[in-house]
Amino acid sequence: MERKQLNDLFLKRFGPGPTRAFIAPARVNLIGEHTDHQGGYVLPCALHMRSACVVRPRDDGRLRIAASDLPGMVEADVSDLAGYANIPWGAYQIGVAHIMRQRGYHVSGMDMLFDETVPHGSGLSSSAAIEVATAIAIATLSAECAGTEIDLLELALIAQSAENDYVGMNCGIMDQFASAMGKKNHAIFLRCADLSYRYVPVKWVEQSVALMICNTNKPRSLIESAYNKRREECDTAFRAVQEKAGIQYLAQMTPGAFEEYKSMIEDPIALKRARHVVYENDRTVHACELLEKSDFVAFGALMDRSHDSLRDDFEVTGAELDAMVDAARAQKGVLGARMTGAGFGGCAVALVKDKDCDAFIANVSKIYAARTGYTASFYRAQVSDGAREIKDTQDA
Repeated sequence: MERKQLNDLFLKRFGPGPTRAFIAPARVNLIGEHTDHQGGYVLPCALHMRSACVVRPRDDGRLRIAASDLPGMVEADVSDLAGYANIPWGAYQIGVAHIMRQRGYHVSGMDMLFDETVPHGSGLSSSAAIEVATAIAIATLSAECAGTEIDLLELALIAQSAENDYVGMNCGIMDQFASAMGKKNHAIFLRCADLSYRYVPVKWVEQSVALMICNTNKPRSLIESAYNKRREECDTAFRAVQEKAGIQYLAQMTPGAFEEYKSMIEDPIALKRARHVVYENDRTVHACELLEKSDFVAFGALMDRSHDSLRDDFEVTGAELDAMVDAARAQKGVLGARMTGAGFGGCAVALVKDKDCDAFIANVSKIYAARTGYTASFYRAQVSDGAREIKDTQDA
């Protein structure tokens, strides 16, 4: 939806007056899955898909939140935002406002209209996009009203806290970091233990390669409980080896150290989870080196191994993601394919030679539907900038 359309819809919902608009992108993780919550390396990039927030301050302390595709609105008072974690929609936004108020931002009453182009349940982190769009809107208004600074890294941490501490989803920092800090045509090589990072140019267009996002369109069920359970299993493995291995977080182990100390992890499930984290972290380091060289053939091979580990050791793929990846790998021109995101449905990604993309979509669509009964959706990834305000003349 364009900026003017969003503004017209806002005025229809909330009445006349000037508005501001902010956007925050979704993200796709190229490799480094389920390592962020263990202090490891990840390699995400921000996408053209986004959450947009049109906002207008109010002077009565009321926070009113609406969505472009939902009826009605959620209302709260900014002086009392603590009790909305379990509402069907709006908890992420209210959680961000609550935490920002606690941290000294000037959170005024406001009307907010949200519009999403991120497919929900896709594993591309629509929740982080919503959280970061909320945070950049509030931070900008707070800076102008009370002189608080706008620090995109801090906003990413606030958004993560809203998900961890307010909503109760024990996610790592990757999604919010990529949404806040994304850079056009670059991936982010991020070490989640200390948030050190660097931007890595993504040159697949120059090499006539496309990153295809393949949405299974399978509703994700029990994702929150399964995600938190995997984290608990990783923590079990970490406690078993922490002292002997001399590590502060699980992903700090090298593959060699893991092989040396793995016998100390008595729980066989925790052992599998740890093996994935350690070897996936190592794959991500090597993948970044390959991305810098634009060696997409070798990069694709690491994508394949990543998916196999997520399937066999971390057990977060499921029948639909496996069917999608199997179908993708069988196609001409495919350099590698893997699931992306938390798993249990959502999206896979595949590196595909440009000249083979049309046949890839046609063939994978047919094979996937025959195996699962679901109709897949496909998107060619466009790597975007991170959270920002957009002006009236810009598209949202």
